Amino acid sequence: MLRKEKLMRCSQCRVAKYCSAKCQKKAWPHHKGECKCLKSCKPRYPPDSVRLLGRVVFKLMEEAPSESEKLYSFYDLESNINKLTEDKKEGIRQLVLTFQHFMKEEIQDASQLPPSFDIFEAFAKVICNSFTICNAEMQEVGVGLYPSMSLLNHSCDPNCSIVFNGPHLLLRAVRDIEAGEELTICYLDVLMTSEERREQLRSQYYFECDCVRCQTKDKDADMLAGDEQVWKEVRESLKKIEELKAEWQWEQVLALCQASISSNSERLPDLNIYQLKVLDCAMDACIHLGLLEEALFYGMRTMEPYRVFFPGSHPVRGVQVMKVGKLQLHQAMFPQAMKNLRLVHRSAAKEPLLPTWTASPRSWQSSLPPSPTRGRPPATHRAPPAERVPLSGSEARSPAPQEPARLFVTSSGP
Repeated sequence: MLRKEKLMRCSQCRVAKYCSAKCQKKAWPHHKGECKCLKSCKPRYPPDSVRLLGRVVFKLMEEAPSESEKLYSFYDLESNINKLTEDKKEGIRQLVLTFQHFMKEEIQDASQLPPSFDIFEAFAKVICNSFTICNAEMQEVGVGLYPSMSLLNHSCDPNCSIVFNGPHLLLRAVRDIEAGEELTICYLDVLMTSEERREQLRSQYYFECDCVRCQTKDKDADMLAGDEQVWKEVRESLKKIEELKAEWQWEQVLALCQASISSNSERLPDLNIYQLKVLDCAMDACIHLGLLEEALFYGMRTMEPYRVFFPGSHPVRGVQVMKVGKLQLHQAMFPQAMKNLRLVHRSAAKEPLLPTWTASPRSWQSSLPPSPTRGRPPATHRAPPAERVPLSGSEARSPAPQEPARLFVTSSGP
């Protein structure tokens, strides 16, 4: 179930948080350089993208490349500098200044940086290539760089999805993959219309998507089913709901969701993506408030839309089915719960794991849990952006150059 975890603060900087003393001790070699920098800049702490690049610098200076980096390293990552708009360049310039101030305790001049390291270019790489790290419930817990995984190209109908085991990235197949077929992931929120996807891919990754799904506008009719004026209003109300979620104001979240759902029940089907997101928010709020019977009511309404939008062995659907199954167990609905939990187990057992593409991060940054002062709302059906920096149109944080590097399977099966 969703829960607010009790974490331990670093006693020195009071910023980094850990789940246990053992975890904190293990992380100290990676945190000690950053710790000094954080202490020097309190109380104005830098954004996650600056902290992440700081960790990249420390690792490039201190560590040998990992096995996966023999294939693709940080220096090989695509930056797309020549495609940046002037607004985005200015945003990166501001990040460079913030980075220089943040790192002044450890690095006083450019000669102390790794060889051939350009801060501006490095930020462009981080923005294009960092992954949002999620927990077992697909909720954001941090951001990281996985250079070998940056070889993965985008598809609006991908054959793979990314999941995490702690900071380690796992590439999982969501359907059968033929020998010689390219491995792909979706860079964006799956619950986006064709035009929204194409616009974000143009803005963030600088390419035009002409896939079959975009050309045929597959599933757009389902996503936007119902009264257009109503779903546009719901889309706007979701902005406020997400803000309240980020501040853990669950009573207010639930009140807004209930008002929206009750007033639109006859004009918007649950298949509409904005109605679906409201139902998801209502379920999350109920879980946090201990209203588990009501949470189950909202969760059950999401089951069919999730089946439509997350087909096959998609882990996002698996997490949703598992949540509903747990809620059913709590309500002593044992036959229904076992049916759903068996479905999750069977799907996980069938889902091929691609062990060749299990990647450890070159660097990663644990983010703080959502709170009134710092945080982002948990995401149950999408991978949210790793960091909101002053760059227009930047929402996703999944990487990859479009050409020429690609990943292919070399044999059938796992």
